[in-house]
Amino acid sequence: VSVLSGRFFVNFPSAKQYFSQFKHMEDPLEMERSLQLRKHARRVMGAINTVVENLNDSEKVSSVLALVGKAHAVKHKVEPIYFKKLTGVMLEVIAEEYADDFTPEAHGAWTKMKTLIYTHVTAVYKEVGWPQ
Repeated sequence: VSVLSGRFFVNFPSAKQYFSQFKHMEDPLEMERSLQLRKHARRVMGAINTVVENLNDSEKVSSVLALVGKAHAVKHKVEPIYFKKLTGVMLEVIAEEYADDFTPEAHGAWTKMKTLIYTHVTAVYKEVGWPQ
């Protein structure tokens, strides 16, 4: 989880603007040790885990991603492109950490997951009137 967070903020430092607790951190190791950052990363991975566990329940998947999308659009005002960026980094990290088990089929499945997340979240952004 901390590797994912560190990589995301190193690759996309502009994303730190949405996090008052660690937006001024520059050192990737300091970011990886941040309890607030780790807590947020666990929430992200928990939501993704819920989606994966409920792939056969489209209503549950839509519900989870609608909550995530609405909170990030309305409360946190996060640009939706960051969901695409985060899931891309997530795919990178998973491919590296589990290289021996990350078959082309697994890569395809995770690519579909990235698309599913981004599609659902951006649909919520549109529903709440997010400016394009």
